[in-house]
Amino acid sequence: MDDILDLIQDAAESMHLFDIRTLPPEAPGMARLLEACCVRVQSAIGLLSSMDNAPKALALAQEIDALESEADALMRAGISKLFREEQDVRQLIKHKNVYEYLENAIDKCQDVANIIEAVVVENV
Repeated sequence: MDDILDLIQDAAESMHLFDIRTLPPEAPGMARLLEACCVRVQSAIGLLSSMDNAPKALALAQEIDALESEADALMRAGISKLFREEQDVRQLIKHKNVYEYLENAIDKCQDVANIIEAVVVENV
Protein backbone atom coordinates (compact mmCIF):
# COMPACT_ATOMS: atom_id res chain seq x y z
CA MET A 1 0.00 0.00 0.00
CA ASP A 2 2.97 2.27 0.61
CA ASP A 3 3.90 1.84 -3.06
CA ILE A 4 0.47 3.16 -4.07
CA LEU A 5 0.97 6.33 -2.04
CA ASP A 6 4.53 6.75 -3.31
CA LEU A 7 3.39 6.55 -6.93
CA ILE A 8 0.55 9.00 -6.34
CA GLN A 9 3.06 11.38 -4.80
CA ASP A 10 5.47 10.79 -7.70
CA ALA A 11 2.72 11.64 -10.20
CA ALA A 12 1.93 14.87 -8.37
CA GLU A 13 5.57 15.82 -7.96
CA SER A 14 6.31 15.13 -11.62
CA MET A 15 3.64 17.67 -12.55
CA HIS A 16 5.58 20.29 -10.62
CA LEU A 17 9.08 19.03 -11.46
CA PHE A 18 8.42 18.92 -15.21
CA ASP A 19 6.39 22.14 -15.15
CA ILE A 20 3.38 20.42 -16.70
CA ARG A 21 0.75 23.06 -17.32
CA THR A 22 -1.82 20.94 -19.16
CA LEU A 23 -2.82 17.41 -18.31
CA PRO A 24 -2.69 14.71 -20.92
CA PRO A 25 -6.28 14.12 -22.08
CA GLU A 26 -6.84 10.72 -20.43
CA ALA A 27 -5.06 11.61 -17.15
CA PRO A 28 -8.18 12.91 -15.34
CA GLY A 29 -10.03 9.71 -16.18
CA MET A 30 -7.12 7.64 -14.96
CA ALA A 31 -6.97 9.71 -11.77
CA ARG A 32 -10.67 9.00 -11.17
CA LEU A 33 -10.05 5.29 -11.67
CA LEU A 34 -7.10 5.45 -9.27
CA GLU A 35 -9.28 7.15 -6.67
CA ALA A 36 -11.96 4.47 -7.12
CA CYS A 37 -9.33 1.75 -6.69
CA CYS A 38 -7.97 3.37 -3.53
CA VAL A 39 -11.44 3.65 -2.01
CA ARG A 40 -12.02 -0.03 -2.69
CA VAL A 41 -8.61 -1.02 -1.29
CA GLN A 42 -9.40 0.87 1.90
CA SER A 43 -12.81 -0.77 2.19
CA ALA A 44 -11.48 -4.26 1.47
CA ILE A 45 -8.68 -3.92 4.02
CA GLY A 46 -11.24 -2.89 6.62
CA LEU A 47 -13.28 -6.01 5.90
CA LEU A 48 -10.39 -8.37 6.62
CA SER A 49 -10.93 -8.09 10.37
CA SER A 50 -13.50 -10.89 10.03
CA MET A 51 -13.74 -13.67 7.48
CA ASP A 52 -17.50 -13.24 7.72
CA ASN A 53 -16.82 -10.35 5.34
CA ALA A 54 -14.98 -12.55 2.85
CA PRO A 55 -17.58 -12.31 0.05
CA LYS A 56 -17.61 -8.51 0.27
CA ALA A 57 -13.80 -8.34 0.30
CA LEU A 58 -13.60 -10.63 -2.74
CA ALA A 59 -16.19 -8.53 -4.57
CA LEU A 60 -14.15 -5.39 -3.93
CA ALA A 61 -11.00 -7.13 -5.16
CA GLN A 62 -12.83 -8.07 -8.35
CA GLU A 63 -13.99 -4.47 -8.78
CA ILE A 64 -10.38 -3.30 -8.44
CA ASP A 65 -9.38 -5.79 -11.12
CA ALA A 66 -12.07 -4.46 -13.46
CA LEU A 67 -11.01 -0.85 -12.79
CA GLU A 68 -7.40 -1.77 -13.52
CA SER A 69 -8.42 -3.25 -16.87
CA GLU A 70 -10.34 -0.08 -17.66
CA ALA A 71 -7.28 2.00 -16.74
CA ASP A 72 -5.07 -0.13 -19.01
CA ALA A 73 -7.35 0.58 -21.95
CA LEU A 74 -7.49 4.28 -21.13
CA MET A 75 -3.70 4.51 -20.85
CA ARG A 76 -3.15 2.67 -24.13
CA ALA A 77 -5.57 5.03 -25.85
CA GLY A 78 -3.89 8.03 -24.29
CA ILE A 79 -0.36 7.00 -25.18
CA SER A 80 -1.41 6.05 -28.70
CA LYS A 81 -3.04 9.44 -29.15
CA LEU A 82 -0.03 11.15 -27.62
CA PHE A 83 2.39 9.55 -30.08
CA ARG A 84 0.11 10.29 -33.03
CA GLU A 85 -0.73 13.89 -32.20
CA GLU A 86 1.90 15.48 -29.95
CA GLN A 87 4.52 17.33 -31.97
CA ASP A 88 6.63 18.57 -29.06
CA VAL A 89 8.89 15.70 -27.97
CA ARG A 90 9.44 17.21 -24.53
CA GLN A 91 5.69 17.45 -23.96
CA LEU A 92 5.27 13.88 -25.16
CA ILE A 93 7.83 12.62 -22.63
CA LYS A 94 6.25 14.63 -19.81
CA HIS A 95 2.74 13.40 -20.53
CA LYS A 96 3.85 9.80 -21.02
CA ASN A 97 5.50 10.01 -17.60
CA VAL A 98 2.22 11.11 -15.98
CA TYR A 99 0.34 8.24 -17.62
CA GLU A 100 2.92 5.76 -16.40
CA TYR A 101 2.84 6.96 -12.78
CA LEU A 102 -0.95 6.75 -12.72
CA GLU A 103 -0.96 3.33 -14.36
CA ASN A 104 1.70 2.00 -12.00
CA ALA A 105 -0.28 3.21 -8.97
CA ILE A 106 -3.39 1.46 -10.27
CA ASP A 107 -1.34 -1.70 -10.89
CA LYS A 108 -0.22 -1.57 -7.25
CA CYS A 109 -3.88 -1.39 -6.20
CA GLN A 110 -4.45 -4.57 -8.18
CA ASP A 111 -1.46 -6.16 -6.43
CA VAL A 112 -3.09 -5.37 -3.08
CA ALA A 113 -6.39 -6.80 -4.37
CA ASN A 114 -4.58 -10.01 -5.34
CA ILE A 115 -3.13 -10.27 -1.84
CA ILE A 116 -6.58 -9.70 -0.33
CA GLU A 117 -7.97 -12.49 -2.50
CA ALA A 118 -5.16 -14.81 -1.42
CA VAL A 119 -5.72 -14.03 2.26
CA VAL A 120 -9.45 -14.64 1.95
CA VAL A 121 -9.09 -17.87 -0.01
CA GLU A 122 -6.48 -19.16 2.43
CA ASN A 123 -8.60 -18.40 5.49
CA VAL A 124 -12.10 -19.35 4.41
